[in-house]
Amino acid sequence: MKDNVENSTTTISVFNGPAPQLKTFRTEIEESQTTASWLGAQFHSGVLAHEIGIFVRSDAQLDRARNACLAAALPFAVLDSHVETEPGHISISTMHMAKGLEFRAVAIMACDDEIIPLQNRIESVGDDADLKEVYDTERQLLYVACTRARDRLFIASVAPASEFLDDLSQA
Repeated sequence: MKDNVENSTTTISVFNGPAPQLKTFRTEIEESQTTASWLGAQFHSGVLAHEIGIFVRSDAQLDRARNACLAAALPFAVLDSHVETEPGHISISTMHMAKGLEFRAVAIMACDDEIIPLQNRIESVGDDADLKEVYDTERQLLYVACTRARDRLFIASVAPASEFLDDLSQA
């Protein structure tokens, strides 16, 4: 049996739409302000607040998503373990809670180096096989978050950006 190898450059989507927007910023403030502008543009183009989701790698980055919503003056709710969206509110969540959700527009924030993949996870592994598993699961987290977007996807990071974003910029 041959090894199954996936080449991300050959992945084909059955949906048509605008290409994902990938932006890297110098500061979290710039990331927040630009994400807020993107959120406002979605809202003004007819996307309702509850049709927008924002995902971050972990709880430690939730404030970055909150700050973007506050800067956009748009209502938001942080999803809890019940993962119930609120009408009229942008949903904010970690990537771990993204599976099974769908939004017309998705922003993924804090895709910085050392956040995705999470540096603490990388440093905790003992051998190459474990390291490969960490990289695979971290890449899958980002992939799941990206595929929650039905129509529009915005991915933001503060420099240096995650190495995983290189895969997306080549697609």
